[in-house]
Formats: sequence, C-alpha cells, structure tokens
Amino acid sequence: MRIRRLLLIAAATSLATAAFVVPALRPAYAASLVEVTDFGANPGGMRMHLYAPDNRPAHPAVVVAMHGCGGSGPGFYQQSEFARLADQRGFLVIYPSAQQEAGFGKCFDTWSDAAKRRGGGSDPVSIVSMVTYAQQRYGADPARVYATGSSSGGMMTQHMLAVYPDVFKAGASFMGVPFTCFANAADYPPGNSRCTGGSMDRTPQQWGDAVRQAYPGYTGPRPRIQLWHGTNDTLVPYSLLQESIEQWTNVFGLAQTPTGTDTPQQGWNRSRYADASGAVQVEAYRIQGAGHTLPSTGMAAYALAFFGLTGGEPSSPPSNPPSSPASPPPAGATCRVTSTVSAWNTGLTENLTITNTGATAVNGWSLGFTLPTGQTITSGWSATYAPASGQVTARNVGYNTTIAPGASVGIGFQATHTGDTAKASAFTLNGTPCTTA
Repeated sequence: MRIRRLLLIAAATSLATAAFVVPALRPAYAASLVEVTDFGANPGGMRMHLYAPDNRPAHPAVVVAMHGCGGSGPGFYQQSEFARLADQRGFLVIYPSAQQEAGFGKCFDTWSDAAKRRGGGSDPVSIVSMVTYAQQRYGADPARVYATGSSSGGMMTQHMLAVYPDVFKAGASFMGVPFTCFANAADYPPGNSRCTGGSMDRTPQQWGDAVRQAYPGYTGPRPRIQLWHGTNDTLVPYSLLQESIEQWTNVFGLAQTPTGTDTPQQGWNRSRYADASGAVQVEAYRIQGAGHTLPSTGMAAYALAFFGLTGGEPSSPPSNPPSSPASPPPAGATCRVTSTVSAWNTGLTENLTITNTGATAVNGWSLGFTLPTGQTITSGWSATYAPASGQVTARNVGYNTTIAPGASVGIGFQATHTGDTAKASAFTLNGTPCTTA
C-alpha cells in the first residue's frame, strides 16, 4: 500500500480533530498566544508558542499539543479546542512548530537516530526544553505534563512518551504510529515508507523492547497512553493502531486482551487495558468509518479526562451540530484567502485560511473556488466539499459557523493530481469575491 501523504486536527487532526485532529474555529479569549524565542537547548531548531490562560493555579499542568505535517503551532492553536479548554481548566498549552522538511511540509522528527534516545538531540530535546521553560517561567507542575498530537504530532506523542518517560505523565496520540516504526531517514517520508506501507508487523516484545532501549536503565513509572485511529485510514494505516496497542501493553506488562470495552459515543469503539489494581494504562479508540481525519467533536474532552485534568469524562456524548445554512454577507463585507500547497508524486494537500476583513461577523459561510484541471479532492477537514473537482464549494460545519471581524478559520483538503499542482483560485465567500495572499 502506497501512502501518499501524512496530514494534523489537523488537529484531528486533524489531531489535528474538531477537538484534536480536525481543525475548528477558536473563539476569542482574554489571553493570547505568545511566541517564546529563547527557551533553552533547541537542536531541532523549532519554534515555540505558548498559551497561558489568565485564570490558572500557581502550579498549572502543561499540555504539549503537536500539529500534523505541513502545519504549525499557531495553526494548531487556531484549529483545535485546547485554548478554550485551557481557559476552563487552567492548564498551559505549548504549541511546538516542527522545522524538519519531509517532502510535503515540515514534520516532527521521529526517524533519526538522535531523536530515538533520551538526550540524543533533535526535536525531542527541543520539546523538553519548552516544558522546562514553562516550569521555570510559569511554575508549571512537573508531575502533570502531557503530550498529544495529530498525525505527525500523534507520532511524536508516542515518541516523547518513549524517550522521556520521566517528563510526561500521559499522552493521547491521534493517527500516530508506534515508537521506532520509522527505521531511519531513508524510511521517511511515508510515501516511500515501510512503516506506513501497510505491512508493518512486529511482536509485542519487539515493540516493547524498542521503548525500553530508548532510556536504558529507567525503572520509574511509564506514562499512560490513549490511542485514536479511524478504521478507514489508509494514509497512516489503521493496522498500525494494533501495533501501537501491542507496544504499549507490552511496556506495561499487560495482556493483549482488553480488560473492558464500550462505546462512549456512536461509532466509537473503546478498548481499555488495566493493570492488576484496575488502573487503565492503555486506552484505544477505533472510530468507525473514519479515514485520516477524525470528524467527531469532543475528543479533546475525553483526552483531558484520561489525563486526569477534568475530574471525569463528559457527562453526555458530544455531537456534531448541523451546519448552518450560508447567508449573504453583510453589505461591505470583505474577505481574504491564504493558501499553501504541499505536493508529491500524484497527491497534494492544500490548507486554506479564510479571514473576515470586514466589520461585521459572517454567520454561516460557503467558500467557492476553482480547482486546477486534473485535481480531485479525496478528503478534507473543517468543511464539507462538493463536488470533488472543478467548481468546488466548501461549506462550514457545526463548530465553525461564524467568522468574527478580523478573525480567521482554517480549512483544507487532500487531492490527487495529474501534474498540475497549482493552488485553487477564484475564491468567493458567500458569493463575494475574496482577495488572495
């Protein structure tokens, strides 16, 4: 199976989701995202952005939220629910920006030898420096540090739990792969990778040994892990979820048979692997029918509950509210669309940022645009897309119906192409032409 590209909620997405992997419009908050330029050792050459809610305890928890390939920390900030939940719960959110070029955008380094051992260098050391900065600058609690991410960020989540088990207490990996799935730089990017080629199969012992070898001699507690994957994901194959389960259950000395299963929400099949005391160490979600986007909202709340930051799971299953019908924009309303394309072989991804440059909010929107000849959309996030080629209309989903004055919403899609990898053109927002940047 040939994997054409590696997305992130989106951030779900996808993480990143509407919560982690599929991007969502983030409402305005009192606090703001800030960039930290001198946070310590940074062998990965990464950028750091941090969100510190105005109302927080003296020693807040830290969540490191990592984007997918081609994304960025500020993009994941806008495209996920972390900042809103941080305002509610008082934790800090670190948004790293990867700088490693992987052929279709910048991705987190989960392939180099330096990245696979504690203190070895590259991105893991940079990320730990960010955590240390948050502890020194904001008094963050060293006992409550968590990692999460979508696609490349989900891979890095499992990576960080393996390499720095003494730093992270738990993690939630969306559409990730097991630690050391990528053998080396030659096995990356996923388009030519044995890891994501659909045939990766190691024994639980082999997977577990890889984690233990990342920090030889470590005998402390291991971070708990939550794993999410769509059953129809062929970009980062669904089969890799089972490999991740085998790796982490082996690390914890648990059986491969779950100690409990349930359906917390329609289409979500959850398996739990608890130790002798009943504590769930590994938790796996199979999202039925989902591809390399996880379209349901509320996943962030379940991840935070797993981390122990909310005091319990959501009291009722979250749902996707229906899309609001698009209405004509207010008189004089204007818009701007920024587009970036990452292409490879016969595929590409295009990320679009829609900015309301008018003085009045747009409530319910549809973005029209023209795809170059030969491009066909195969999947998308943060909007519905129809038709798949030619004159396309992207319509808002339930969680991003409104674009406030000066605000932006990020959407995007994956497409195949026959040679023309140019950007989409002729953008209109609810029928009004937009400028492009």
